Amino acid sequence: MSRLSGKVAIVTGASAGIGRATAKLFAMEGAKLVVGARRKEELDALVLEIESDGGDAVALAGDVRSEDYAKGLVQLAAEHYGRLDIAFNNAGVMGEAGPTTGVSEAGWNDAIAINLTGSFLAAKHQVAEMLKHGGGSIIFTSTFVGYSFAFPGVAAYAASKSGIIGLTQSLAAEYGPQNIRVNAILPGAVDTDMYREMNNTPESKAFITNLHALKRVATAEELARSVVYLASDDASFVTGTASLVDGGVSITRT
Repeated sequence: MSRLSGKVAIVTGASAGIGRATAKLFAMEGAKLVVGARRKEELDALVLEIESDGGDAVALAGDVRSEDYAKGLVQLAAEHYGRLDIAFNNAGVMGEAGPTTGVSEAGWNDAIAINLTGSFLAAKHQVAEMLKHGGGSIIFTSTFVGYSFAFPGVAAYAASKSGIIGLTQSLAAEYGPQNIRVNAILPGAVDTDMYREMNNTPESKAFITNLHALKRVATAEELARSVVYLASDDASFVTGTASLVDGGVSITRT
């Protein structure tokens, strides 16, 4: 597998879940990696695992709410590998949940800052570097929630992730002429630590599973394969998409 051979990629939210699976698959496909997340110990372990499998990666821990951190990831890619071709802006949180009238201003602001503003700050600096080298591919993680399925009790999450779709489309239109493709994946439920923490009873797991036409939840590796496709030349004519990778949540309510 070498669809990303010679490419340099940034992956945020890389310490676990979809981000970690995607970083590993990017490396298997030949990309050199800058991996980012808040948890340094987990990032360092990921780098060692990638290197033990013959890959090439460096890590930078930090908070995606910081523009300095967004800039630092791009600078690390440029200084260590000489360029930036791919960015998977995956870092995100569910945020404060519950009835919207009970969500605190701080909880709302935190979800917007991490999920939406963090994505904007990342892309702002990634685009500038990609323009130096003839283009690139940027992928965001959004969600089916607030797009194809109305899910109560997660207003901050839904609003922030829906905003990512608008950001995706604006960037795609703005930088398509410079050969920068911008897309978003919209996962359904994925078997990650976050999913297991939120669905820790048989009843909850059954409810979420049955939302999907496939009657199961995804693995992180399945989502990673969709990201690799959008990052690669296989998707050379794909931009501005909100790509549902949701196991059929969008077509069933049973």
